[in-house]
Amino acid sequence: MKIILKISTLFIALLINTIAFASSDPVIASPIEGRWDLTVNLGDRMAASWLEVRLSGIKTLTGHFVADGGSARPISEVIFKDGKVSFHIPPQWEQDEKDMYFEAQYKDDKLVGTIASPRGGTVSFTGVRAPRLISDKVPVWGKPIQLFNGKNLDGWQPLGKNNQWMVENGILKSPKPGVNIRSVKTFNDFKLHIEFRCSKGSNSGVYLRGRYEVQVEDSKGMEPTNIHLGGLYGFIDPLFMMAKEPGEWQSFDITLVGRVVTVIVNGKIVIQNQQIPGITGGALDSNEGEPGPIMMQGDHGPIEYRNIIITPAKN
Repeated sequence: MKIILKISTLFIALLINTIAFASSDPVIASPIEGRWDLTVNLGDRMAASWLEVRLSGIKTLTGHFVADGGSARPISEVIFKDGKVSFHIPPQWEQDEKDMYFEAQYKDDKLVGTIASPRGGTVSFTGVRAPRLISDKVPVWGKPIQLFNGKNLDGWQPLGKNNQWMVENGILKSPKPGVNIRSVKTFNDFKLHIEFRCSKGSNSGVYLRGRYEVQVEDSKGMEPTNIHLGGLYGFIDPLFMMAKEPGEWQSFDITLVGRVVTVIVNGKIVIQNQQIPGITGGALDSNEGEPGPIMMQGDHGPIEYRNIIITPAKN
């Protein structure tokens, strides 16, 4: 009898818990959850931006945002009501006290809205869902291509009127801050070998498909974080800090398949088969589903590159 009573008591307790759980608030899915590729109209040019919205708990939406410059920033709460999306975040590199304000209308699975900058002024943007770019196919690699001939800028395009890039003794050099430079050719999946020499305190970056920056920086002795050498800027930390002394030649060996990346710095794997969430600040565009160039950042400090070899996938 006691055993039957205990079993009955346990059954009743389980039934009560089941009813209580079933009667609790359900998780509310939102149609704006996911990743968004944004194109921002700055007036004189179109710039790339990115937004991620995620559900935190039962009903609160949070996320991350990448402006046309800087790194990914957390959003404490994204408000979505009556088809309108809004949030605000504090300044990052801007020397201002004001927040940035984001407002958009969600319709037909697209975003259309405005961004009010901490520096003042409001710009318009449009947003579409970012493609997944995940495939289970194993790439078949083609023949290596020497992207830089060591003689001149053939095959390369400086991205501005006042070009500071030059070729000297087989080296592609940016002796002072100026414009970025990109390859004329574009690529989908590839393996890239590139060597670089960074001056003390200097900074650059290698943009994969012109959209995902692998950080180049004088980072000797620093913590391995995503804003230092070998990091996927603002997104993925390298496992190790492999930086050499400034003024020494160093190397990247990078494989990009879809949005999955592996980064080898100076012979050591620091990022292995990690998914890149989205575009990084300073991206050439936000068209993630399209082929893109190799782009090097030239707007920070002196930098040198050589032996730029890319092996594209056949499929």
